[in-house]
Amino acid sequence: MTIRSGLLSVLAMVGAAGAALAQDAAPAIIGRPVNGLMGFQPAATELARDQQGLDHMLLIICVVIVLFVSALLVVAMLRFNKTRNPVPAKFTHNSPLEITWTVVPIVILVFIGAFSLPVLFKQQEIPKGDITIKVTGNQWYWNYEYVDDGFAFDSFMIGSPPTGGDYRLTPEVEKQLVEAGYSRDEFLLATDTAIVIPVGKTIVMQLTGADVIHSWTIPAFAVKQDAVPGRLAQLWFKPEKEGIFFGQCSELCGIAHAYMPITVKVVSEAEYATWLKGAKAEYAGDMPAVQVAATE
Repeated sequence: MTIRSGLLSVLAMVGAAGAALAQDAAPAIIGRPVNGLMGFQPAATELARDQQGLDHMLLIICVVIVLFVSALLVVAMLRFNKTRNPVPAKFTHNSPLEITWTVVPIVILVFIGAFSLPVLFKQQEIPKGDITIKVTGNQWYWNYEYVDDGFAFDSFMIGSPPTGGDYRLTPEVEKQLVEAGYSRDEFLLATDTAIVIPVGKTIVMQLTGADVIHSWTIPAFAVKQDAVPGRLAQLWFKPEKEGIFFGQCSELCGIAHAYMPITVKVVSEAEYATWLKGAKAEYAGDMPAVQVAATE
């Protein structure tokens, strides 16, 4: 009995340690480009699944049209060449054929529109968000303000001058990447501070630019919106899986445009609550100043 109890205690300790390690483990890196591969990143939102499905449907339609037109060209070359038809036929109209090649493209376009317009409208109709984040593009970093929670922070690429680098992958920069939970493979993608959001919640992003036009893009979420100075645009998404996702500024914004990445960490609600508590304590004093016009 003593041996059995001891074994059970050891197993319980091992299980608890494993659970702790699993809880503390860094989120899986899902949304990043992979050298040598083609295609979309794994869809992490409903918007991404809709867009990728639409793209695949359009690709099938395009392939069918190309094969059909190519077959017609081959038939025309073989059947109506000079050898088989030394005297060309003379005609000016073929009403059934002309009606067919007018009606069929219209039907195809209506079919495409019936599937593509709902996808477009779903992007543009902004729902009520569980979390609202204001995003401001700067040369060359992002500022994120958690509107409902009263704090904000800047996000710089690891290896950029504000983090002590010079845009090169040096041993010091690689050390920073490892300390932040990344590897050298995430150089030019990882930022010193990431957006953290809970899985399964609707996120609304309000975007603007502080200097020139920037563009906030996360391919795995299928979202892309220009951040224009003097204007406030919106996008939304609802992440369906936990992990780390990367994006880039997608509007040419100056000499360091290529060094303006985006990092988003999607975590569980419990992890988000813990992070939020610490973020409020750390960043609450960094809210951007609000200019209020004097009134008489």
